[in-house]
Amino acid sequence: MDEPVVETCRPSLFTVGRLMFQTRVSDSCFRLVDTGKLSLCLHVKLCVVDLCAIDQPLCQDENSLLSFEAICSIHKLMDDDADGTVDTTETDEFLREDLKYHDPKDKHRSFHRADLHISVADMWNAWKSSEVYNWTVQQVEDWLLVSVELPQYSEAFRKQKLDGRALPRLAVKNTTLTVLVLKILDRSHSQKLQLKALDIILFGPPPDHQNWWKDLVLALSVLMALTGCWFAFVQTRKSRDDLSRLMKDLEGLQRAEQSLLDLQDKLQRAQEEQRCVQVEKVKVEEELRNEISSAKQEAQRLRELREGTENERSRQKYAEEELEQVRMALKKAERELESRAHWAPPEALQKWLQLTHEIEVQYYNIKKQSAERQLLQAREGGEDNNNNTHSH
Repeated sequence: MDEPVVETCRPSLFTVGRLMFQTRVSDSCFRLVDTGKLSLCLHVKLCVVDLCAIDQPLCQDENSLLSFEAICSIHKLMDDDADGTVDTTETDEFLREDLKYHDPKDKHRSFHRADLHISVADMWNAWKSSEVYNWTVQQVEDWLLVSVELPQYSEAFRKQKLDGRALPRLAVKNTTLTVLVLKILDRSHSQKLQLKALDIILFGPPPDHQNWWKDLVLALSVLMALTGCWFAFVQTRKSRDDLSRLMKDLEGLQRAEQSLLDLQDKLQRAQEEQRCVQVEKVKVEEELRNEISSAKQEAQRLRELREGTENERSRQKYAEEELEQVRMALKKAERELESRAHWAPPEALQKWLQLTHEIEVQYYNIKKQSAERQLLQAREGGEDNNNNTHSH
């Protein structure tokens, strides 16, 4: 490609072989150009004059003047029809032919944005607003290492303190700067450095892989932090739920323990009542046994009296008295049983009831026998009376 040329000139005389022109560009810079380079050098001279009109604060700064001359050279190189502006067609042609971009749509859009015609002032202002313009010496050195991949010139860059504002001077062919100052003797290295510098001047900084990795690490850190927070939240909620369940279980256990204590108390009272009932039962049985024994003795006495007398009425009377004694003892036992509704009759009481039944039967038989004898006596008396009547 045709490379823009900005060379520091020294006063010298060449009068043989070709016509030479000496052109003063600034107070400290002279350019010696041949007829083929005259228009470019005059263009640079006009650019220097334009800087004061475009950016008055920087027109006295030597580094800014050199960078502005480089911007003017780049603009001149892209402006094929020399109408003072770079249109979209010229940009597309420059990207395809000079920078060898096969699909320049993104670069084209980044360069023009909404402006279809780029003037020198537009290019200069775009350069000043670029992030690269404010790069430090360290950032330029990092760019040389990572993007340009020419780490062997890092020491020369650091020694010359080249920052972002000086990068336009690397985007044009500047033999004095590249060969004499930076000691870049390999032509391929010079071309590579020029193309990389031209790319960041026109289209901004390259994708920052380091920042990409930083963003990735940051995103992963944020993701891990969010995951940790979520895990902590889940664990906290789980712990809270477990604690709630544990409290409920403890409350249930306390209720069960209280119920057990109540049941034990009731059981103890029931056992105490059962012991009291058992004692009372033994006492009642003892009393019944005593009463039954007394009743037996009385019945035995009455039986002996009844059996020892020949008088039927006495026997009947004694039997009735015996029966009355038994009935009284039985009623007393029944009252005792009624006062203890749930108490089962002892075996002695059953024997006593059997004895009562036997006495009742005996009493019934005595009365029956007495009635039969009385009936027999009455019949005999009647028959005697009849006989006496017949005899008279």
